[in-house]
Amino acid sequence: QVHLVESGGGLVQAGGSLRLSCAASLSTFRNYGMAWFRQAPGKEREFVAAISWTGSNTNYAAFVKGRFTISRDNTKNTVYLQMNSLKPEDTAVYYCAADLGGLGSPIPNQYDYWGLGTQVTVSS
Repeated sequence: QVHLVESGGGLVQAGGSLRLSCAASLSTFRNYGMAWFRQAPGKEREFVAAISWTGSNTNYAAFVKGRFTISRDNTKNTVYLQMNSLKPEDTAVYYCAADLGGLGSPIPNQYDYWGLGTQVTVSS
């Protein structure tokens, strides 16, 4: 029915970069706000970045703003998270989420669909 599949995670040294991708099977991808969340062992799931369904609004967690960039390509039904200047503290499983009509909310409960996550590990 609906599938969100993350890719692009892996092991990178501190200061390096990764680009995460989330491929969505949503029939009307353009109508969904998209977001990235992350969760490290022993920690709560936390908001990372979001982009509105219009693509005109982005929202970032304070700890990643200036380092990460969220974008979307509606022709590919894909949302991206470009991560630069990675830190060991960024190590987590990163999840993609979709919110019908979403404007860029940082609240997990507002999202309708979730991917299974991709592991990002940043070594010191």
